[in-house]
Amino acid sequence: MPNSVDFSGKPFHFIGIGGVGMSALAYILAKRQLPVYGSDLKSNSHTQRLQQLGAHIFWEQNANNLEFFHENVRADRASTFSSNGNPRRNGRGRPQNEELPQVICSTAIDSTNAEYRAALDLGCPIFHRSDVLAALIRDYKSIAVAGTHGKTTTSSMVGFLLLHAGLDPTIVVGGEVKAWEGNARLGLGDYLVAEADESDGSLVKFDAAIGIVTNIELDHPDHYQSLDEVTQIFRQFADRCHLTIGCIDCTVVRDRIAPDLTYSLDPDANADYFADRIAFSAGGASARIWERGQALGTLELKLLGRHNLSNALAAIAVGRHLGLEFETIANALKQFEGARRRFELRGTIDGIRFIDDYAHHPSEIQATLSAARLQADSDPEKIRRVVAVFQPHRYSRTQTFLTEFAQSFSDADVVVVSDVYSAGEAAFDRAISKRLADALAECHRCVYYRPQLPELADFLGDFLETGDLALFLGAGDLNQIVPQVMEECRQAERDRPSVQVRSASSYRIS
Repeated sequence: MPNSVDFSGKPFHFIGIGGVGMSALAYILAKRQLPVYGSDLKSNSHTQRLQQLGAHIFWEQNANNLEFFHENVRADRASTFSSNGNPRRNGRGRPQNEELPQVICSTAIDSTNAEYRAALDLGCPIFHRSDVLAALIRDYKSIAVAGTHGKTTTSSMVGFLLLHAGLDPTIVVGGEVKAWEGNARLGLGDYLVAEADESDGSLVKFDAAIGIVTNIELDHPDHYQSLDEVTQIFRQFADRCHLTIGCIDCTVVRDRIAPDLTYSLDPDANADYFADRIAFSAGGASARIWERGQALGTLELKLLGRHNLSNALAAIAVGRHLGLEFETIANALKQFEGARRRFELRGTIDGIRFIDDYAHHPSEIQATLSAARLQADSDPEKIRRVVAVFQPHRYSRTQTFLTEFAQSFSDADVVVVSDVYSAGEAAFDRAISKRLADALAECHRCVYYRPQLPELADFLGDFLETGDLALFLGAGDLNQIVPQVMEECRQAERDRPSVQVRSASSYRIS
């Protein structure tokens, strides 16, 4: 593997360019006027945005895609010599030939991928996507946001804050944000805000000016054997950052990371930044914010839940460290509407609210359902039931946290479970989804099991009633059925009888 990513003009080719992480990097490179190519299996909003910037995308992942570059190199080599046999030179004093691309892969691309093997055979420089992000981080005064949960919202908040403050940041996040119409933006300022992922251990590559750690839990048992392994990765990340900001409500962050600047929702935690006079409503949250014993003022958020107030404290700590006035920070965060798939309202049909959320870990599910319950309790006339529709993500995660998942849905009135979304992982236990539904039914009075998405969509179209808050939870493709369910509810008769409470076993439908 080569040592460094080249931003001088050499082309980039992304295998799997449509992924949320890959497409964000490709977008930044394309906006920097670098040649960007890529492959994927189908078009999506990310690839369409890249094509509008001139990126060339192949719609298969095979060796022929790299032949495109190979043929260009051979043709250019043939034309690098003039009729007298001397090499032709361009204005920069080098032969006029297209170089083989720098090939960018994610962890999802393995050595059996035909396109990857062709890149090896051709001698292309090959990098992991984290290598590109690490190189970008070194190019800027960077703020890298890490943590098991809350990375996307916190990095989006920080990016939005710097944008609102006129610092024109470059932003690379793991979700789409309305303010910059996607998952990335190229700014002209000195700062880069990046979401830093720990899932594959690549977190240790990043040298950021400011590193944020929101929390630390075991979330990727396919890569890590224990919480200690995860913690070690975060410690290495913190050691490489010039300044670390951490949430000491997480005892692992407090005790094992020992951040330079701290934040907490507990006024007695002795944090640098904390909140009191906290109030939650169906429309968001408000709190008084303190900085090292001095009250800064009141913060108002549109986002629901304690977890998002905590994320906002991280953004406040960044803003204050950069010298921003609290009034500027509060005005920005008051306007922030969140990232897509983070308690995203997809629409309201006949009194049924459809919410799409990325939560796929027990802690995330608990936090998201707590926010949903808060909204329901704040407006009981409009919200009768919280219906949690859950698609487990990865067999390894589902098996490792089976008990925790079963206990994390207490704030839902109804739970509907589908089969596991494998995310490319081998199906070592195909019965795990049914066992999860059975475990849930031991902790919850109303559980349904609908394994296949088409069956699930039909079920929800008949089952949902006026006054339901339907919350679609998962990091897979569950949200693809939301439009279909919304359309079925739009057309459905609304006079079906109310569901009667029955025994837990009668709600398990295999």
